[in-house]
Amino acid sequence: MTDLDEIDRALLAMLARDATTAAGAMGKALGISQPAAWRRIRRLEEAGVIRGRRLDVDRAALGFGVTVFLGVKLATKGRVSIEDFERAVKAIPEVQVVQHVLGLFDYRLRVVARDIADFERVLRRRIMTLPGVGQVEANVLLSEEERPGPIG
Repeated sequence: MTDLDEIDRALLAMLARDATTAAGAMGKALGISQPAAWRRIRRLEEAGVIRGRRLDVDRAALGFGVTVFLGVKLATKGRVSIEDFERAVKAIPEVQVVQHVLGLFDYRLRVVARDIADFERVLRRRIMTLPGVGQVEANVLLSEEERPGPIG
């Protein structure tokens, strides 16, 4: 674990709100120089605290108005390798997130689709034909609020 001071936490909070904020603007807001802010950001990246900066795309604006979380239980874990399932599911472009989890299901998938009919097509033609798929449970996303989570 990396020790973070107040300035590090403030930089992380600013980047969590807007990863495009310039180091000079962050430094000015925090009372430090642009080079000092940049050095701190680089140190946080090198320490693995900052793993990258991502583009936040509005899926609905791109025509993907439906998000579904799928719980997937593999039918026979011994006969189909987990690697085969993971490789096949990661090749489906509508599957945005693949999580290997403990519990009732073996995997949790985040799937985007244009509408419910499009989701049904993806489910029937792509997901249900994956190697080892047994039980599947779908939960349609109604609303979502993203939070940056604890920093520090």
